[in-house]
Amino acid sequence: MSLDLLNAEFAELGGLFPDAALPPNCSSFMQGEYVRYESRTLLAASFPVREEYLNPMKVMQGGFITAAFDNVFGPLSYLAARTPCTTLELHTVYIRPIAPGDRLTVTARIVSRGASALHLSAEGVNAKGKLTATATASMVPLRITRP
Repeated sequence: MSLDLLNAEFAELGGLFPDAALPPNCSSFMQGEYVRYESRTLLAASFPVREEYLNPMKVMQGGFITAAFDNVFGPLSYLAARTPCTTLELHTVYIRPIAPGDRLTVTARIVSRGASALHLSAEGVNAKGKLTATATASMVPLRITRP
């Protein structure tokens, strides 16, 4: 687990793709904090459950939960592929509600890397370590000509 390594790899990719934002603005908006990184294979981030994210039942709305997963899948796929990626498919399974004031920690892993896609899986837990949601995603590396 090296957040220093994560920052170094973000900086390296930032030099290769200066128009890309790492971490992404949407993750910063959700106040995500990286908590664990294993080079190009695993990334975890923790997100506060803010009042703005609540549905009418006063728990975190599913779209924000999925956004938290995507905010971890995206950077991990970028780091693993060494190029920006786009989400081809993202599937979320909601297991239990998560209340305001809690934290959602998402841990994502690379499951497989192919020539045209990366496949990832993730688990989301609350501050007590209880499973709140799981997700899988397929990401497509973009072919970008470097300057």
